Amino acid sequence: MLEGRTAIVTGAATGVGLAVTRLFAQRGMRLVLTDTDAERLEQEARYLRDEGAELVTLHCDLRQRLSVNNLVALAVDSFETIDVLVNASRHMVAGDPLQTTEEDVDALFLHNVKAPLGLAQAVARRMIAQAEARGAPQPGGNGCIVNVTSIAARRTLPELLAFSVSCAALEQATRSLAVALAPHAVRVNAVALGSVMTASLRAAFKDQEETRRRLISVTPLGRIGEAAEAAEAVAFLASPQSSFITGQVLAVDGGRTLLDPLGIPAL
Repeated sequence: MLEGRTAIVTGAATGVGLAVTRLFAQRGMRLVLTDTDAERLEQEARYLRDEGAELVTLHCDLRQRLSVNNLVALAVDSFETIDVLVNASRHMVAGDPLQTTEEDVDALFLHNVKAPLGLAQAVARRMIAQAEARGAPQPGGNGCIVNVTSIAARRTLPELLAFSVSCAALEQATRSLAVALAPHAVRVNAVALGSVMTASLRAAFKDQEETRRRLISVTPLGRIGEAAEAAEAVAFLASPQSSFITGQVLAVDGGRTLLDPLGIPAL
């Protein structure tokens, strides 16, 4: 149901963004890929092209309005339409919440809120214009946007103060855009990740075995998730199968947000 549709994927060179990119390619989507890591992005693009994928890439900084406009223009010039946007690029910084600076907060809000929101607005305007030109909705609607965020938005993790707040802001942006775009049959949802194995998390575990054990102990399914599993959730929300779902935040966390770490108190 995704074959032949065009998707923009940010953060496409690593982690969940990379897993989404590969899954979309397997399902026959036309891809517009962007990442701040130009070398890794082009390496992945070469691999996917060799596998038969149809794609274009742009190395850019989406915190800049010109970059947003250039990315949308590249998608339209290359494939004429934009059907799906996946905002998968995220940045996380941990530290003492009492030492978090204004610059720390500004940096995370620029990357995790302003950039995806600005791109979502630009893509939504294009989706609306396409719908008006088309005259009748496509199966599943006139387009969909999926934001990748974190369960940190709803958990209290003091060491991730700025990151948590930025994720909460992106969740609210998801809901607000969903309502605003519903009359145009454009859906907006989010995927909130728990502990999902990426290259950065795997590297962190090398020196922090106790952290890995603790994360598993507070996850009911008893393991760390895979990036491919998160990608499947994104693909579902991007597909016509989720045509009556909008404004929702789907937790992909192995049940971690369901668990009270205190357990049953002694009586």
